[in-house]
Amino acid sequence: MIAHIHPTLLSGTIPAIASKSVAHRLIIVAALANGDTHIKCNTTCADIDATIRCLTALGAKIDAVDDGLMVKPMPKSVAFGLLRALHHATLDCGESGSTLRFMLPVACALGAEATFIGSGRLGERPLSPLSEELIAAGCELEGLGGFPLKTSGRIRPGRFELPGDVSSQYITGLLLAAPLLDHPSEIVVNGRIESRPYINLTIQAMQTFGVDVYVDRRTPGDGTEVTVFTTEDDTYRTPHEATVEGDWSNAAFWLCAGALGRLPIKVDGLSLSSAQGDRNVLAALSRFGARIGRSTDAAISRPDKLCGFEMSAKDIPDLVPIIAAVASVAEGRTVITDCARLRIKESDRLATVAKELSNLGAQIQIKRDALIIDGVPQLIGGTVDSHNDHRIAMMAAIAASRCENDVYIKGAEAVNKSYPLFFDHYQELGGMVELTQE
Repeated sequence: MIAHIHPTLLSGTIPAIASKSVAHRLIIVAALANGDTHIKCNTTCADIDATIRCLTALGAKIDAVDDGLMVKPMPKSVAFGLLRALHHATLDCGESGSTLRFMLPVACALGAEATFIGSGRLGERPLSPLSEELIAAGCELEGLGGFPLKTSGRIRPGRFELPGDVSSQYITGLLLAAPLLDHPSEIVVNGRIESRPYINLTIQAMQTFGVDVYVDRRTPGDGTEVTVFTTEDDTYRTPHEATVEGDWSNAAFWLCAGALGRLPIKVDGLSLSSAQGDRNVLAALSRFGARIGRSTDAAISRPDKLCGFEMSAKDIPDLVPIIAAVASVAEGRTVITDCARLRIKESDRLATVAKELSNLGAQIQIKRDALIIDGVPQLIGGTVDSHNDHRIAMMAAIAASRCENDVYIKGAEAVNKSYPLFFDHYQELGGMVELTQE
């Protein structure tokens, strides 16, 4: 699909969609709980649907209701690892890295004989050193490095060890699986944890379902930070109802659009106390010079003179594409460091951000694991490719509002991965977009 955008500034009010990061976690623990759970979730997307498919394949029953989902958990025989009726279950993760990295440890903790499949770049994205920890704990993995990936055996409880500079999704997967084991387990993370806010979301979801995670931070004699997460062999206990909060990662695109326009943009349905790390978009926009407003359940951005600055992407990698778009028209230079993890997203985002913003007229270069952006008064426009990456497609659409000429986004359907309503909301804010089949 091609999105043909005629440049116009955006303004108005839009509702936040459901956080897919929170939804993944709540749906998984609900499917492992001791009773039914009503999950209030105002939207879905391809990634959330992938997690639902995998849990259904393992015996959960998940039905859509007017305001979300009703989750009936896996049968007790499944929850205790006795999967005789579910041998050879096929778990289709689509293109969702979260689904694969969360569900793989869960399947291994259940003792499932499962076959994982997926599409896009997912088979190329790394699973090491998570896979090594699962194998060391007694699970067999056949087909690592692609699909199909087959699991058999059941991991033993005990100690799992990971470095802090790997995907936080590995830590989340082990945390979600740990209560399914027969004895307490601990996950030891050596070094500073990247994307730490996502771990906090996991702990929050587990606590909502009655499982406590104890966190102990230590600094041995060599000064290296060590974090130990300890869980009991507890049972997920349903609260009967849970709510998926608004998504800061996708709201960030509209808030950045507000900073780029002439009139404010407000996003309703956001928690200002959220554990989501991407609410730091407000801090980033403030540093650019945009005017930010906050209320108990909404955020507003207003335009002002924008100036570049230097920031680290360690805890907020998903914000890099849209922050780079803002930097492209901010006065002076913006440097975004610690971008190494962007290379293993749906696309090599370090490369695709630079390439596609350059195609629109931005002055942007890659230096090792950093983006260096020298702002220009106005972008030119032109044709960009989403590279089947939802955040690249949305980045280009927002950047189009500051282009002189029309913008054509090839592969615009990539937004369905996280935000199927993106172009509907774009039009509601005054955007002029025409969608056509390639």
